[in-house]
Amino acid sequence: MEIIENPSNLELTKDFKHINYLKSGNDRQKRAYAVIRKLNILDQLKAYDPILTGTIPIGIDLPDSDLDIICQCSDHKAFSLHVTKSFGHYDHFKVYSTTYQNIESTIAEFKTDQLSFEIFGQHIPTEQQNAYQHMLIEDKILTEKGLKFKQEIIKLKSNGMKTEPAFAKLLGLSGDPYIELLKLEL
Repeated sequence: MEIIENPSNLELTKDFKHINYLKSGNDRQKRAYAVIRKLNILDQLKAYDPILTGTIPIGIDLPDSDLDIICQCSDHKAFSLHVTKSFGHYDHFKVYSTTYQNIESTIAEFKTDQLSFEIFGQHIPTEQQNAYQHMLIEDKILTEKGLKFKQEIIKLKSNGMKTEPAFAKLLGLSGDPYIELLKLEL
């Protein structure tokens, strides 16, 4: 992978565990920061070690992209009750559990007047969850590959491709893109 020099010698990665980086981001990131703070969402999820992940934090979102917040939960029933109590009054609220790759996940979805949210809970520490790991890898790739690569990712996504498959296509990765991205040594 070609690495682009960092002319200012600043740290290339953000501290994604805290949302302060959104304050100096693009318009959508600033709006996300304002809405998350206004609705007190991360504080309401504090017991579950929440981290905002997905495409908005790394600036490759589309107009209909939602805000993904991952959480660690050991008791899915208690987590469902908590998110229902905290967010059940928002439009289009739903909460459900599913199993993917033998990992139980509880997902809550809802909309505010400005943004859509997806809260995702697994019994895995948030920093070890695939959504967080994918975002870190994708951010590093975007930083190294530059603006043209970022625009190509957004173009593929605009044409209906999901994020990880778009990265895999442009990087020439074969196999399951969700697994192959995690194998990259950056």
